[in-house]
Amino acid sequence: MKNLNTTKGKNKHMDLEMRQEIQLGLESRWTIRKIAELIEKDPTTVSKEVKKHKQIKQPNYDVTDESEIVHYDNAGNVIDTPVCPLLKRSPYVCNGCDKKRKKCGYIKQFYYAKKAQKEYEEELVESRTGIALAKESFWEMNKIVTTGLKKGQHLYQITSNNDFEMSQSTIYRYFDRQFLDATNFDLPRKVKFKQRKKYTHGGIPKAVKAGRTYDDFKRFLESEDILHWVEMDTVIGRAGGKVIMTFSFTNSSFIFGLLLDNKTALAAEEAIISLKHRLNATGVRFGDVFNLLLTDNGGEFAHTHAFTHNLDDEEETKLFFCDPYQSSQKARIEKNHTLFRDIVPTGHSFDGFTQDTVDFIFSHVNSVNRKALNGKTAYDVFTYTWSKEIASLLGVASIPSHDVCQSPILLEIAPK
Repeated sequence: MKNLNTTKGKNKHMDLEMRQEIQLGLESRWTIRKIAELIEKDPTTVSKEVKKHKQIKQPNYDVTDESEIVHYDNAGNVIDTPVCPLLKRSPYVCNGCDKKRKKCGYIKQFYYAKKAQKEYEEELVESRTGIALAKESFWEMNKIVTTGLKKGQHLYQITSNNDFEMSQSTIYRYFDRQFLDATNFDLPRKVKFKQRKKYTHGGIPKAVKAGRTYDDFKRFLESEDILHWVEMDTVIGRAGGKVIMTFSFTNSSFIFGLLLDNKTALAAEEAIISLKHRLNATGVRFGDVFNLLLTDNGGEFAHTHAFTHNLDDEEETKLFFCDPYQSSQKARIEKNHTLFRDIVPTGHSFDGFTQDTVDFIFSHVNSVNRKALNGKTAYDVFTYTWSKEIASLLGVASIPSHDVCQSPILLEIAPK
C-alpha cells in the first residue's frame, strides 16, 4: 500500500481524470480504500467526494402499478419510495449494483464523473466570484470606464491612460458579470465575436490504459508476429446526438459501423455485446474475427471488459489505445473515414439514421475499387479472407460497381 502522506496527489484538487477513475472503480465494485490508493488520495477524501456529488434518481415508473414494490408504513399506508439500505454504507451509490438498471423499488444514487467535475467547477467559480477592490476604487474605475466608452474610446485606450488596480482581462470579466454601468453592447468589437467554445474530453482513465498503451501495442505486435489488426473509432454527427462506432480491418480496408444513441461507454458496451450475440448465434466467435483492437482515448471505450471478454467472461480479444492526439497511429481508419465523409459531410446529423442507413452507406464505401488493393474492393478482399456470411453479419453487402455512389446523393435513397 502506498504512503498517502507522500504521494503526488497529496493536497491537489481532484481533476476529471481522477473522478473518472473513481467512477470506473465504483462500477468495478472496488472498495473506497482501493480507489483511494489508485488515485493517491485519502479514503476519507474519496468517500466525501462520492457522497457530495452523488446524483439521486427517483424510480422512472409508478410504484403503485406493481404491488410487489409498493412500500407501506406500520399503519398500512402507502409511503414514498425509501432509500435502499445498502446505500447507507460504503460506497453509498448504485454504480456497481446488479440491479442498477432494474426495477428494485428503491431510490437510486449514482456517481458520475462528468457531473461531479461540473459541480466542482461551478462551486469553484462561485467561491472566486466577486470584486477585489475597495468600494471607492471600484466606483471610480466604473465611472472612468463608462465615460470613456461613451466617447467611443476602446478599452485598451482607457486602461492605458489610467492607473487601475486590475488588469484589462479582469475588467472584461466585470462586463460579463454585469458589475459595471456599461455593458458588453458598449464594446463594439466584443459583440462581433462569438464566445469561444469550451470542449471537455472524457478520456480513458490511467487504470484502464495500464498495459494497453501504444508502446505496449507495438511490443505485442513484435512478440506475437502479428501483421494486421482492427482499428476502432467514433464518427460524430450533431454535437450531443447519435454517433457511429466504426471498425476498420487493416489487411483489407473493410469498414463497418454500429449506430449509438450517444457517445458514452454504456452505449458502446451495449452495441458490442449485441454484436457478440449476433455472431454467436451463427457459431462465429467475436475473438476469431476481432482478435486485436486499436483505438483512441475516447471515453466511450472505457468499458474495456465488454470488448475484450466473451459472453462467458473469458478473454478473447486484446485491446490497446493510441497515444493522445495521435490519430496517425491508426491512419487506416482515418483514411476510411474520408470515404464515409464523401457521403455524409462533417456536421451532418445522424439523428435520422437507423442501423440500416449506416449499413447501406458502408456497403457503398466497401464497394469502391481501390488502387491500394490493386483495383479490388474492400468487400472483395475481406470476404476472400473471411466470408460473405460474416460480412453480412456485420451489415455490409456488395454493391455492383456501376451502382456505387460516393456523394451525399446516396442519403436521398438510403433506408431510414
